[in-house]
Amino acid sequence: MIVLADSGYDDKKIENAIAHTHWHVIISLRKTRSVKSERLSLTTPRSRAWCHLTTCFRNHRRLKWTTMRVLTNGAKRKRMEFRIRHTIGTLRYVGKVQLVCSEAKRRPDGRRKYLACNDRKATARHIILGYRLRWAVELFHKDIKLHLGLEDVATSGFDAVQSHVHWVYCAYILLHMSPPGVPADVKSIGAQPRRIREHLGHKEKRRILQPLTQIGGVQRDQDELRPALADI
Repeated sequence: MIVLADSGYDDKKIENAIAHTHWHVIISLRKTRSVKSERLSLTTPRSRAWCHLTTCFRNHRRLKWTTMRVLTNGAKRKRMEFRIRHTIGTLRYVGKVQLVCSEAKRRPDGRRKYLACNDRKATARHIILGYRLRWAVELFHKDIKLHLGLEDVATSGFDAVQSHVHWVYCAYILLHMSPPGVPADVKSIGAQPRRIREHLGHKEKRRILQPLTQIGGVQRDQDELRPALADI
């Protein structure tokens, strides 16, 4: 099990709870988190071994930047380049982790992302690619809030709120299960109901037009409509 979390969940209690369940975590760290590098701890006094995350990578000037290329998830599939630095360190009150510093290579505007992973076997590339998967979770929550009313909870009991969330998740799953005849290439949850309505409308038209293509179909329709028109 791998937990993906942004810096809003950067808390020692959360990180220790994940570690105690023997799960792996890839989490974005705040710049002020206190860490200790294994390399610097051998030559630095114990009182100065702990420092902020930004200071730790600033002191690691011998760590070379390596270029990493990934493809975006959009329709155009553009290629993005990142510069990354990687080291082993200790996250205070948590334990040994891998620390990764990354930034967009073409936009070195100081917007660096600091990641930590408690899986010692993972590479820096695995950590970056794993954290990028977290964006799909953000899009999922955006869709169910905008289209399925996740936030429209008018109950106060926990059981009722839990049921509401489960029904929203069920609706999301059903909307992504395309019925027979409906193209499955619709990615937007807002466009899916519209495509289903269009499909049902075309199905009704086909039900009416299909008998007309058969031998004697036009005459049969006229015979059925003649009594109704006579009553009018």
